[in-house]
Amino acid sequence: MGFFAHETAFVDDGCQIGDGTKIWHFSHIMSNCIIGENCNIGQNVVVSPEVILGKNVKVQNNVSIYTGVECEDDVFLGPSMVFTNVTNPRSGVNRRGQYSKTVVKKGASIGANATIVCGHDIGRYAFVGAGAVVTKHIPDYALVVGNPARQIGWMSEFGHRLIFNEQGIAECPESKEKFELKENQVKKL
Repeated sequence: MGFFAHETAFVDDGCQIGDGTKIWHFSHIMSNCIIGENCNIGQNVVVSPEVILGKNVKVQNNVSIYTGVECEDDVFLGPSMVFTNVTNPRSGVNRRGQYSKTVVKKGASIGANATIVCGHDIGRYAFVGAGAVVTKHIPDYALVVGNPARQIGWMSEFGHRLIFNEQGIAECPESKEKFELKENQVKKL
């Protein structure tokens, strides 16, 4: 089956790209990237060397994914969001090879124009609101917004805000899956 790359896209040597993946206009997939099956890489996207994207990752237009980033399966990266990979960049100081690692875990969504400061992982099914600036680790299922990003709630795996009862139980209105909030952590029951 293979993958599709638009004629204006550049895919450097040494990349592994899964079946069913689509790479759209003016995007650049740099050397030694690993991109899983059924990903969708939007227009004007840069995927830097050695980035790892799992299966079914959706990358919207104008996203930069820099070396040191790993996205697990089913991650959504909203339009014009960006990752950093150095905490103290200077034009005159070469910090190549000192990149901080950032992992976006399974099912997480990052909204349009959000910035993820390097070295801060995004938990499973977490939801980062549009324009948020992430400066610390985000727990599984957390909903964060603002600059700096602060947690304002919890989200289901289907992307709905969870409302917990007195017993710490919530139900997703779409999937009907139940979740438990205990000791400031959410788990699916």
